[in-house]
Amino acid sequence: MTFPPSRFFFLSFLLGTSGVVAAVPAPVTAFLDRHCMDCHDADMKKAGLDLTALKFDLTDPDAFHKWERVFQRVESGEMPPPKKEQPSKAEAVAFLKDLGQPMIVADQKDIEENGRVRSRRLTRTEYENTVHDLLGIDLPLKDFLPDERGAHGFETVAEAQQLSHHQLARYLDVADLALTEAFGRALEGDQVFKKYFAPKELVKNDRGNYRGPEHRKEESISWPIGLQFTGRMPATAVPDDGWYRVTFKGVRAINPDASGLVWGTLRSGRCVSSNPMLYMAGLVEAAVKPRDIVFETWMYKDHMLELRPNDFNLRRPPTGAKGGNISYAGRDLEKDGFSGIAHRGIHMERIYPMGDRATVRRNLFGTGEFKKLEDDAPATLDRLIAQFARRAFRRNVTTEQLAPYRSIGRQMLTEEASLPEALHASYRAILCSPRFLTFIEAPGPLDDFSIASRLSYALWISMPDSELMKLATAGELKKPEVIAQQVDRLLDHRKSRRFIRSFTDQWLKLKEIDFTSPDTRQFPTFDPVVQESMVQETRAYFTEMLTKNLGISHLVDSDFVMLNGRLAKHYGSKQPLQPGKGFQKVSLSKSDLAGRGGLVTQGAILKVTADGTHTSPVVRGVFINERILGQHIPPPPPGIPAIEPDIRGATSIRDQLEKHRDSASCASCHMTIDPPGFALENYDPVGLFRKGYGKSGKGAKVDPSGITPDGDPFADLISWKQIYTRRSDQLTEGFARQFLTYSTGAPVRFSEAPLMDEIVAESGKSGHGLRSIIKAALTSPVFLRK
Repeated sequence: MTFPPSRFFFLSFLLGTSGVVAAVPAPVTAFLDRHCMDCHDADMKKAGLDLTALKFDLTDPDAFHKWERVFQRVESGEMPPPKKEQPSKAEAVAFLKDLGQPMIVADQKDIEENGRVRSRRLTRTEYENTVHDLLGIDLPLKDFLPDERGAHGFETVAEAQQLSHHQLARYLDVADLALTEAFGRALEGDQVFKKYFAPKELVKNDRGNYRGPEHRKEESISWPIGLQFTGRMPATAVPDDGWYRVTFKGVRAINPDASGLVWGTLRSGRCVSSNPMLYMAGLVEAAVKPRDIVFETWMYKDHMLELRPNDFNLRRPPTGAKGGNISYAGRDLEKDGFSGIAHRGIHMERIYPMGDRATVRRNLFGTGEFKKLEDDAPATLDRLIAQFARRAFRRNVTTEQLAPYRSIGRQMLTEEASLPEALHASYRAILCSPRFLTFIEAPGPLDDFSIASRLSYALWISMPDSELMKLATAGELKKPEVIAQQVDRLLDHRKSRRFIRSFTDQWLKLKEIDFTSPDTRQFPTFDPVVQESMVQETRAYFTEMLTKNLGISHLVDSDFVMLNGRLAKHYGSKQPLQPGKGFQKVSLSKSDLAGRGGLVTQGAILKVTADGTHTSPVVRGVFINERILGQHIPPPPPGIPAIEPDIRGATSIRDQLEKHRDSASCASCHMTIDPPGFALENYDPVGLFRKGYGKSGKGAKVDPSGITPDGDPFADLISWKQIYTRRSDQLTEGFARQFLTYSTGAPVRFSEAPLMDEIVAESGKSGHGLRSIIKAALTSPVFLRK
């Protein structure tokens, strides 16, 4: 088909009226005329795209994004659709070159003028960690701040962030809360709470119906009775909000399963129906041999502990009485074969994980003796504000910048306030300043202090420490070798656990693990221990990759898995594990877990990509493509209905998708989306292997075969993995894009594609190890520019 003269003239006019380039070469318009206009003109508008109305104004973000998508669809071979006439390789290359060059120029110009990332503020998690490190306190501050919207999969992305009057008011409230805690501890001392609860004390009841443990033979025993709050212990209610170290003495399993364990949960809460929320403190892995188990957990005032066996495979004994009131009188549940968790008492102690009183005093008042500080209060105030502001603002601060905060404090002194009261007022203003709440970065290469902040917030989710600040002051942080050394130091520090948690929560959607509740009729043995174990499995696996610098292909497959006893039982493995040792590295060469290697078959990934009842190759396919393979999947065209699975399992979702793909506009995307989704269809919504759909897998047979977008056929998940473990470059770029989006606050830009190639090549020198990729990303201009 040839372009009607009037339409060709109109499109040429639009393409040539850009403020960025004088004109677009004729091959672009000719290519669009020949291969695109049949479906994307004013009449058809397939996928909502009308090329005749799309201006080539590359200063308009929306227009630029649409042209970028046109470029990507042609580059990937998704467009034109397979049923349409295909361009020759030379024709496609010419089109991409002629379209891409002016887009690169426009994108680079925007980066030079405005920066690749717009101004970004601290997320609520970053805010909490920063205030903790700045003051030495440990309150759950983020609970008092609004949820983050997020974009491109991450809360850190600037384009989705807001800073409204409402949020500023919340920051003021939270700053007051944090400073009141800090000054109170510094001036009055830390609260002390130490108490031992003998088993006989744990059966005391003040809540009406008894739901507590059994006291027998100097032990406290929790049984898997199905009533709500079974195992609650009112005696353990704490007097104040705070962190507590809870030590269970002599924990042992009663009537353990074949693995030698009884699994349970320790939670805290009010444990009453009017306030039923329970907070997970940790998993209890009770073995035959008694041992002490220690937990460190935040508890709210008047909340108590609830210990209960929570493995849904266990037989549940009757309550022993009517009306929901548990009675153990006249029964011997151990002799009757029921499983339980016994211990010989609980020791509880108030702790301060971020530092004791001396740490808080030092953070607020410096290293001098406090009584001498008020001898010259105005001078002391000025000095302490300067020290505090430099740490809070994460850079050197000028006298002019300090003036407003000093003025607030001095005014308080003239009104006969004490030095601590004056400092409180000044520090409050500092904690609500844009210099604290946002990243101060100018377009172009970052200065050393900005690099220090980016490194620290990327890997510690908090402010730079003294070593980073010293390097920044000395101008050393622009050196790649210094950055690489600091990356190792930061990742080897205990604070890197914040990064592992924060990054996996967002990148792999682990924070959404409890957004769906699996159907108890289909999955009766899925329990809170399994769910928590799934999250811990993924974090333990990612930590192993990071610590050992394992190759990026481990995202797809590996020769080992990380398991605890409860998860092994859930997966159906009879692999022997050491009882009581938590997560253990298990070699697949000696295991019965064929196909479980890698990240993609872990229970947490499989659960967050299902709805609790059914699976969808589309949902899982989009997740794997975007999060693992580095393929961006656009939203579906308007008016395209979702695929609804057959709840009986009589018709496979694959059959339904085949009809859906008859549409050309759908087929092009589904060529990319569906293959990994098909490969994972042997795994149900709770991560169990199945051969068929429906309850007990007796419905339509699962077909896990497919063809990759590049034309490589696979018969099942194992053969799909074999294809992608050979594509380290693709996996590296995909991960690097995710990590850079997270760590800079903006997705990788169109013009930065060559820089991504450099990251792939640099990390390839050490086998594309995960830590090597992170180092290459953090020394790249993508990271080191605003």
